[in-house]
Amino acid sequence: MAAEDSERLGFVTLSQFLRQLPELGVLHDGGNGDERLRWVEPSELEDPTPYLLDGEFLLTAGLPFVGDGGSEETVDAYMRRLVEARVGALGFGLEPYFEAVPETVVRACRRHNLTLVSIPGSIPFAALGLEFSRLLESDNAKTFRQLADTNRQLMRAVLSARPEHELLAALVQRVPVWAVLVGADGRVRARGSGSSPGPHAAGAAAGTAAGTVPGVDSAALQPLLSRLLAGSGPRVEMDSFDAAGSSLVVGYPLRSTRDANLGALVLGTDAPLTPAQNSVVSTAVGLLELLVRQRTSGSLAPSQLATALLLHPENVASGTARQVNGLKDLLAQAISSTRSGQLRVVQGVRVDSAMGSERAAGASRHTGEGPVRELLEWRRLFDTKLVEHTDYGFAAITRLKVDDALLAEVERLGWRLVIGSDTEFAGLAVAYQLASSLRNRVLTSRRSVRADEVTWSVTGLLGSEAGSMLADRLLAPILALEPERRDALLGILLAWLGENGSWDATAKTTGLHRNSVRRQIGVIAEVLGMDLNQAQARAELWIALQYIAHQDQGGSELPDAAAAVAAAPPDTGPPAGQMPQDR
Repeated sequence: MAAEDSERLGFVTLSQFLRQLPELGVLHDGGNGDERLRWVEPSELEDPTPYLLDGEFLLTAGLPFVGDGGSEETVDAYMRRLVEARVGALGFGLEPYFEAVPETVVRACRRHNLTLVSIPGSIPFAALGLEFSRLLESDNAKTFRQLADTNRQLMRAVLSARPEHELLAALVQRVPVWAVLVGADGRVRARGSGSSPGPHAAGAAAGTAAGTVPGVDSAALQPLLSRLLAGSGPRVEMDSFDAAGSSLVVGYPLRSTRDANLGALVLGTDAPLTPAQNSVVSTAVGLLELLVRQRTSGSLAPSQLATALLLHPENVASGTARQVNGLKDLLAQAISSTRSGQLRVVQGVRVDSAMGSERAAGASRHTGEGPVRELLEWRRLFDTKLVEHTDYGFAAITRLKVDDALLAEVERLGWRLVIGSDTEFAGLAVAYQLASSLRNRVLTSRRSVRADEVTWSVTGLLGSEAGSMLADRLLAPILALEPERRDALLGILLAWLGENGSWDATAKTTGLHRNSVRRQIGVIAEVLGMDLNQAQARAELWIALQYIAHQDQGGSELPDAAAAVAAAPPDTGPPAGQMPQDR
């Protein structure tokens, strides 16, 4: 297909149709090969025009020209009526009435400049109709594919760091127009030049002064903009200018949900747009309208809430009932909930090893788009406008419970979550602090954590991975001993710390003599190189022993202290070095 034909989306031209049927002979070319064919219609009526639409390819076997109908005057009147009805071409079928196209028909078509095509008797009219339908269907399928691709490009532009500029660039790339985005004050905010640029297009694309626009001087557009921005309701304004690429200039208003004029999109071209191109323009207008609404008159709750909390934080804790309820209303609007609805703080942490998804790779390719794209993604997933980027990842306030399906979707993106417990407006700050205290556990375990499922103790908050690391580091000298000796010392240490360092209580618990307990604790202090009189040392050892006692790897649970010491070598006297103080 020729390059110029590929630009005509959504219909079949006469030239396209005839190229698919080389058996047909063109007896007269009316010069309308690039015009749109609406349909292929056979008719043997003396006057078929009342039943025809403009742009049709009329087929006849010549019956209207048999006998007196073949006179010069009758044929001339027939052709004149076809031209007045804007018939695209006349196809004359040979057989059964004529073996060749009558000269009267050829002369009349030449006089009225109507394209005349000779159709061999071997080709039935039905075959022509089927071929036209096939071409039309193929062209429509191509149109739909191109529209889908264009819509994807427009959506990518919306998610970019400069959405309005990128959207105009995508529009003029797909549609042969220049485009100007104007604010409510009439000033140019963004511009783009298409395949048919005007004299200022090159300069505008390179970043000319704000006073110029592609195709037409901005001053010349002021009357059109004045009409456009002064009106109301859905509408367009049209004008025409002598500048190149500006034979047809169309303005579209960008309106708020309350029909306030937020700006306008102005397009210029030298030729009417095809239906498919108009569809692209309509999509671009809708997206620009959404962008402008979001920036100027979208949901006001998040900005009002943030302003109130930043400028008047005392209202949260000690404000009047009216002030607190006002903040609750803003919060409810921001998370699509109710004033009394439960809230939840969610923190997200990036896990680099899980970054294998195409989405993560795409984010790295679009430098500058990543933060915006991710922010929109979190707002969508958690159904909230209250999301912020942080140094560790992101934090969000949501009404959702964050079920397993949502958690799995987030984890597929390479993230792990701290999912807070239900809270209310006044408890959000505490909920955030509690979530923050669990973030280190997520980093070490590389697993998401639900605050509701955490045991709120030192061991519970530390987690098995970090706890095992602490035990391996702190107790390494004892863990390196022979199993018999290792188990004896660990058992005594666990029992002694459990009795808060009491010799008598430890002796009673283990069934050992208090002197044996003293000696073993002295050995442990020397092996570890620690002063067991210090509370911090005892606390760290107690926490570490909790993980040694419940390891799934590296040995079984700690043995009974009495049995372990009984199996150990007998005492040989007090060890050198300082002993823990007697109790």
